[in-house]
Amino acid sequence: MTTTLITGGNKSLGFETARRLKEHGHRVVIGARDAQRGQQAAEELGVEWVEIDVTSDESVATAATTMRERFGGLDVLVNNAGISGPFAAVDEFDGPSVLTVLDTNTVGVVRTTHAFLPLLRESAAPVIVNVTSGLGSFTVRGDQSRIESTLPTVGYSASKAAVNMITSVYAQFLPELRVNTVDPGYTATDFNGHSGPQTVTEGTDAIVAMATIGADGPTGTFTDRHGAVGW
Repeated sequence: MTTTLITGGNKSLGFETARRLKEHGHRVVIGARDAQRGQQAAEELGVEWVEIDVTSDESVATAATTMRERFGGLDVLVNNAGISGPFAAVDEFDGPSVLTVLDTNTVGVVRTTHAFLPLLRESAAPVIVNVTSGLGSFTVRGDQSRIESTLPTVGYSASKAAVNMITSVYAQFLPELRVNTVDPGYTATDFNGHSGPQTVTEGTDAIVAMATIGADGPTGTFTDRHGAVGW
């Protein structure tokens, strides 16, 4: 059975991804930084859970140890945990506000990947899915017909553009893994006050697709539910 860990799995896209991957036959473990919320979500979904705060090296290392001891390993890592940061005018962003977003959304991916890489390397078909955004795509932001081009999300966009590059580098230098990045699209979640036109099921289409590719799947790609996304 494929064992899958989804960070930030107690709500929204992470929660729906967990539900769908369970239906695909995965042994799903959701990661949550709040123990009560994590346990409640796991019970509702009928899956396992671990406590993990992607901004803490100690928490991430402990979660990796727990995955080995309780579940015997890991096949698929979905780096989904993230924060939006402030919604503000572009001239209102300062260093600390951007740094907080980068630490969670970008450095958090590196922390988690680093800690779980030994487990993934023991898998016959290791996969990493990094959840990014069209707001981190130069191509999408340059398209004036897209809503992403209208939003001055300094910290969030920078963090997701960096995730795209991290994904590319990992895919190049870890050829034994399948490492891909996906854009859920403008989905109705807590991030946007549930204003997005897509359902969470539609928003998880690309995540689920890349989490179920297997050893012969693509690597180093950037996709959404419609196909390839420009970097």
